[in-house]
Amino acid sequence: MTATRRGLDRAGLARLRAKLGAHVESGAVPGLTALVACGDDVHVEVLGTPASDDATPLRRDAIFRIASLSKPIGAAAAMALVDDGVMEVADPVDKFLPELADRRVLRSLDSPLGDTVRAERPITIEDLLTFRLGFGLIMAPPGTYPIQSAEAELGLMTLGPPWPPPPFGADEWLARFASLPLMEQPGTTWRYNTGAHVLGLVIERASGQPLEAFLRERLFEPLGMRDTSFSVPADKQDRFTTAYLPNVETGGLDVLDEPHTGWWSAPPAMGNIAGMLVSTLDDFWAFVSMLLAGGTHDGEHVLSSGAVAEMTRDHLTAAQRAGSLPFLSGQEGWGYCMVTPGPVDGDPPVPWGFGWNGGTGTVWSSDPVRGLTGIFLTQRAMNSPEPPSHFVDFWDGAYGAIGV
Repeated sequence: MTATRRGLDRAGLARLRAKLGAHVESGAVPGLTALVACGDDVHVEVLGTPASDDATPLRRDAIFRIASLSKPIGAAAAMALVDDGVMEVADPVDKFLPELADRRVLRSLDSPLGDTVRAERPITIEDLLTFRLGFGLIMAPPGTYPIQSAEAELGLMTLGPPWPPPPFGADEWLARFASLPLMEQPGTTWRYNTGAHVLGLVIERASGQPLEAFLRERLFEPLGMRDTSFSVPADKQDRFTTAYLPNVETGGLDVLDEPHTGWWSAPPAMGNIAGMLVSTLDDFWAFVSMLLAGGTHDGEHVLSSGAVAEMTRDHLTAAQRAGSLPFLSGQEGWGYCMVTPGPVDGDPPVPWGFGWNGGTGTVWSSDPVRGLTGIFLTQRAMNSPEPPSHFVDFWDGAYGAIGV
């Protein structure tokens, strides 16, 4: 399936603005920045305010916590090292993280931590990128299984929201993680999130640089992503939005993180590409545009076209896709740290493509069939796997704005 080159319809964009404006006017979403692109036709909306109690109009360069939209950026950094010949996706992780050699694996998910067997093979870099390392999110209440309780006691923050960030650095995090057995044999099962945490440590060890320094050198500076970071310095905090979490009892919004004194107000002890980057609409669009251009930006190669192709294709087996339900839909695949188009009968659903969502209220998808990209940044965190109504309205409006 190939994309049809079309532009955007002005009347459709007006309907999109009205849909999004209704969520801001109701107070459900304090502010938002949104981008819809079809071919070379790019449209941006900026609505609302940086906080519920701040009447200042939101700026286009407002800074948002992008949560799991950090993951594809981490995958791109790893593929830059592959392009450089520093590592290969088939490399065992213990080449760079010897702490993870000779893994033990739980005999079953509900086994006590001492009931293990030997791992049949090492974890590979590709296992991290595809979230098949043998450890990750369990779709059950916390504490249901012994391994969940052990992970929580160690403060690893991989089986739920990544905040507050752990107070210890990367070496300590790795030592704690290495003390745990895997949940399944490497390469067999898709489980969300933990692979990205470990991938960040591989990038540090393989590059010989702190994670943010490498991201800045190989991605942020070449792409002009000036405001993407693991923290927000004092001179930028006037553009940093307040983050909110819906209160299911009151129906209102509770403050999740405040700009000036919150979790992102100072550099973290450990950089975390699983979910702790902040960014702006235009910064993230620069990253997405590079992927859409096959790895180039302003005529310069940031990634090879082969690296982009591997990032954005499905790597899961049919059984692994089935096991990812309900986290992924049956029509989605998984590439490198992001969702990708999966097998479909007939016309693909909407939204459909490669991209991902962030739990702080962010979403991106690039549809390779219809040629549409949407990026939507809000301050309202998600409290359910189901897409919130403003996400649904964004995608309805975005697809409705594709010109004939």
